[in-house]
Amino acid sequence: MFRSVNEQDVRLTVFFRQIRVDGFSMRLTAFFMCVLNIGVLQSTPILAGGITRDADGNLARVPWNDSRVVGSPEPPLPYRVTKAYPQLELTQPVYVRAEPGTDRMLLALHVGTGQGPGKIVTFRDAADASETQPLLEIDRLIYGFTFHPQHEENGYLYVICNGPAEAENKQNRISRFTIDREPPHAVVPESELVILEWDSNGHNGGDLAFGPDGYLYCPTGDGTSDSDPLKTGQGLDDLLAVLLRIDVDHPSDGKQYSVPPDNPFVDVPGARPEIWAYGFRNPWRMDYDHELDQLWVTQNGQDLWEQVYLVRKGENYGWSVYEGSHPFYLERPLGPQPHTPPTTEHHHSEARSLTGGIVYHGEALPELHDTYIYGDYSTGKIWGVRHDGDAVTYHEELADTTLQITGFAENRAGELLVVDYGGAIYRLEPAPPPEEGHEFPRRLSETGLFASVPEHEMHPALIPYSVNAELWSDGAHKERWMAIPGEGQIGYERERGWEFPEGTVLVKSFALDVTEGNQTSRRWIETRLLTRQQGEWVGYSYEWDERQQDAQLVEKSGKDVGFDVADSEGERRQTWHFPSRAECMVCHSRAAKFVLGPQEHQMNRVHDYGDFEMNQIEAFAKAGLFTGELPVEITDAERIVDPYDADHALDMRARSYLHANCAFCHVQAGGGNSAMDLEITAGPDEAMFIDEPPVHTKFGIKDARIVASGDSQRSILLHRVRQRGRGQMPPLATTRVDERAVELLREWISELSPPGPEAETEE
Repeated sequence: MFRSVNEQDVRLTVFFRQIRVDGFSMRLTAFFMCVLNIGVLQSTPILAGGITRDADGNLARVPWNDSRVVGSPEPPLPYRVTKAYPQLELTQPVYVRAEPGTDRMLLALHVGTGQGPGKIVTFRDAADASETQPLLEIDRLIYGFTFHPQHEENGYLYVICNGPAEAENKQNRISRFTIDREPPHAVVPESELVILEWDSNGHNGGDLAFGPDGYLYCPTGDGTSDSDPLKTGQGLDDLLAVLLRIDVDHPSDGKQYSVPPDNPFVDVPGARPEIWAYGFRNPWRMDYDHELDQLWVTQNGQDLWEQVYLVRKGENYGWSVYEGSHPFYLERPLGPQPHTPPTTEHHHSEARSLTGGIVYHGEALPELHDTYIYGDYSTGKIWGVRHDGDAVTYHEELADTTLQITGFAENRAGELLVVDYGGAIYRLEPAPPPEEGHEFPRRLSETGLFASVPEHEMHPALIPYSVNAELWSDGAHKERWMAIPGEGQIGYERERGWEFPEGTVLVKSFALDVTEGNQTSRRWIETRLLTRQQGEWVGYSYEWDERQQDAQLVEKSGKDVGFDVADSEGERRQTWHFPSRAECMVCHSRAAKFVLGPQEHQMNRVHDYGDFEMNQIEAFAKAGLFTGELPVEITDAERIVDPYDADHALDMRARSYLHANCAFCHVQAGGGNSAMDLEITAGPDEAMFIDEPPVHTKFGIKDARIVASGDSQRSILLHRVRQRGRGQMPPLATTRVDERAVELLREWISELSPPGPEAETEE
């Protein structure tokens, strides 16, 4: 707790809560300090050099060659990824499989907003493959497919999809298509045979595999987009939230399939006999390994946990009474089987959207033989787990990548492939030995970024910068710098983040007024570093000590600190969240080009460099910080505005807020899994949030829209911004509501022109 006693004396009572995950303990450490006569952060701006001006007005950069932010504080991981087909240009790939008996790979693509049409294309399984050929296009979103065990003879291809694309009520569908046995091996026209359909409007699951028993397996989600509002997770009376097992070779009873007689719920009254296991939320990828007879399903969690299951006959995996092994809705009745916890699970501090993989039996990575390899869409991490039938015998993180992982597969040789939604397919390979070097700095004073840490005085080569619209950080004051090594230069991009050279470190320090509104009570809380090494960006957090003398590196799992702040109503409790390494990269994603502040729309403003003021883009250009000529005149460069400055137009203020606080996820191919694009540059066809129905929970709001023109009460976006907890936006690193933003968005929505009377409404 920070409580201001006067302008120079501060009474501190600080609680530190260590967040640990995956079996690590959670411990609460408290320590108390008496009244300390310590200095506080002054209210005057912190200014540094970085760019200097000579007597003739010429600008130059101050060279920086003193960084010690090199390497990693963690032991090196054993593997890395490299492109398997480097000449192949792809659009949003999600699923790939090798076609039996051919040299072809079949690849499912999501295009545009990911609503459809669904496409399957083919390419040669060769390192020099450079083009794809169309195979199938349907008005549905394709999630996965599999080949019949006798595919080489019958050409049967089974596809799991969801749609129709424009329908308000959608269905999951399992279809069989026939691929001609004669060249060019195209899909036979009109060959689609619908095997099975069921309603599903979110959490659609989506994968197919034949088991060694010859039956077709398919995991399904709970059919919605939130916390199981249909309460179907523990039910056996529909095809939602289950794993299906059907016989497609012996149709019966007027269906295109039959039910295997040994399915576990065949004789249970009211139960769907197709069910093999149940209690799933949103299974995302499945692998039935025939060699080990293991059926693996990986699942997207809800609030805090992601799960991996080794699935067995008749088991209940708990959703929505449980989220993995953790209580969720305990007041809901459990199904007839006891809850089976996941084989392994990951807290959201290290994974946000798990993608299932395959059991590896290849030759290139013998140490991973019989290992189930899976990853995470949001963080790019890859893990391996082995199970001997009784217990987990191995579970390790294998690689940390920048990929948006949507699937795993094996090529014709049985070697591992990783599907990247960003537009490529990768393979896993051993990482090279780490370079010899000094230990990664565990204190700010060891980073080489500061001339004096206690005075928060930066190295003279660090370049200060400011942004037009700040990300909401629970009311914290922030200062920013960039450290660009040697003669390195910035690649100017007109959209999203700029391209920075190897070794760049972006620095951001956070301070809080422990007496609200009193800048003399301001104290540094955290300094974050975002550094580029070996072509990848990594984030680190440092926690300032009580005496404001130095800051300590926070462990990779992150940390929460609770404290009190004095305001006009007395004293309030506030929690400051130090993000985990993985959480840093959820926002600083590849879809956002990793860096959020250094971009044209944010940097196009005047900055005070101490002895002169100048537009930042102009100053950078004159100091030689950009590669080549600017692609735009300064007067024509785009910019957003301060959302809280009423001198600007209301619409621009609101869109600027959304751009700064939401667009790093809600952008094409970003982490936000609704179709909207909140970038300031998005036109109406891309934005898709004004008067659009939400694809996730409606929070009980009748006729809800993401933004309902003229009606803030029906606007889900506003509802999410003005609440903390489940469903809040932004979802990370904030525990307080931005009240000024709530009022801004409420006013903006109220002034939007409502749609015409022809617009459809929901009952």
